[in-house]
Amino acid sequence: MNIQKSDEEWKKELDPESYRVLREKGTERPFTGEYDRHWEAGTYVCKGCGTELFSSDTKFDAGCGWPSFYQSMDKSKVMEKADHAYGMTRVEVLCANCGGHLGHVFTDGHGTPTGLRYCINSASLGFSKR
Repeated sequence: MNIQKSDEEWKKELDPESYRVLREKGTERPFTGEYDRHWEAGTYVCKGCGTELFSSDTKFDAGCGWPSFYQSMDKSKVMEKADHAYGMTRVEVLCANCGGHLGHVFTDGHGTPTGLRYCINSASLGFSKR
């Protein structure tokens, strides 16, 4: 991780929901996020640090209630970490630059070129229009 800030610094820079998701590993309610049904061409970035994470070209409608992508823009931009919270085994996705929690990746991306579904919280993302 390149960016390290105190909790107080993050709280000043992020809105409460983005702080809860990015820094406290929260999850937004399904079908409520700004980017769930967002289909403009562009790049999705980490809301905490601006790192480019996902291209709209890899976004698909998984019907799960969160923005879904079948791959990241660059594997070095995201970290994957085993997550055993809540009695489940999942793979957490984090921004490699600031360590912010983005969501989880699943292997149920049927019909996608990679078979993956990066299920990402809108609250952890910003968007740069192409």
